[in-house]
Amino acid sequence: MPIDLRSDTVTRPSLGMRRAMAEAEVGDDVYGEDPTVNRLEERCALLFGKEGALFVPSGTMANQIALRLHTRPGDEVLLAPGSHCYEYESGGMAANAAVQARFIGERGVMTAEEVAAAVRPVTDYFPRTALLWLENTHNVAGGRVFPLETMRAAAARAAGLGLQCHLDGARIFNACVASGNAPAAYGALCDSLSFCFSKGLGAPVGSILLGTRGAITQARFLRRRFGGAMRQVGVLAAAALYALDHNVERLVEDHANAQAFANAIRELRGLRVDPQAVETNLVLFDLDPPLPDAATVIGLLREKGVLVGAVGPRRIRAVTHLDVSRAEVVQAARALHEVLGQAT
Repeated sequence: MPIDLRSDTVTRPSLGMRRAMAEAEVGDDVYGEDPTVNRLEERCALLFGKEGALFVPSGTMANQIALRLHTRPGDEVLLAPGSHCYEYESGGMAANAAVQARFIGERGVMTAEEVAAAVRPVTDYFPRTALLWLENTHNVAGGRVFPLETMRAAAARAAGLGLQCHLDGARIFNACVASGNAPAAYGALCDSLSFCFSKGLGAPVGSILLGTRGAITQARFLRRRFGGAMRQVGVLAAAALYALDHNVERLVEDHANAQAFANAIRELRGLRVDPQAVETNLVLFDLDPPLPDAATVIGLLREKGVLVGAVGPRRIRAVTHLDVSRAEVVQAARALHEVLGQAT
């Protein structure tokens, strides 16, 4: 098996998780009769201090439903450059919600002042600024944790200006573990929140959307419209419950492994990486000429049994997760030294 550092979505269910899935009590979720799904939704709502929750197939669907919940066609959404809902959801903002993006902030973080400055005046020729979109941790920013107080201030300013607020928390538990903040601290500052069970937590599929009871009732309707209504899906909810029980606290190991990888490659000539910027489980590094470009390095690493991904012509991303040990991280760093022709 290769050492797969392309994403924390490549994990495979453990034996314990598979057993939980096989033994799950199920029912028809469209009728609200799947007891395992109901238990998962209730637990997640309680954990984040929200009134309701909805289990959905993917983080993308959760985000697209949230956009529809909080906006109407022609509205403007304030979000950080590189946000997942803009970059990696197949144009869903435009196709599904018919909204436009206005970018604010830097490296995934925006201040209350930047929010206030970006809100459009109410006229007949500007779009309505309707929604503040937060992401924590921020993928394109290298798994950066949005500082809680800064986030709280930005969300409060948005609310004071009449905006709704959604938190794309696909990797929110990475943020919780890295910062020491409880999930409810993040739930308290936004109108809705979503997170993934298949990123870092090791489940094979599934995300959850949290909000008020009214919002979740509407979200259930939108889930059906988007083709996400499911039947005996307790087998997947059981995997998510297992992930919450067993795979949250261990995220600290992934963070430590990411630091170890960054430190192991920091001295490579022509390679730029900042271990201090590695806050969670994502490591971004750049290749300066005369080093080969990202595609070439990725191909050479693949030949050595190491998989990583490109996020730019000369930028590579490596992601640690529960299926990669410290020894394998060290081995991957050694392979990179070899590929770049520099001794370890």
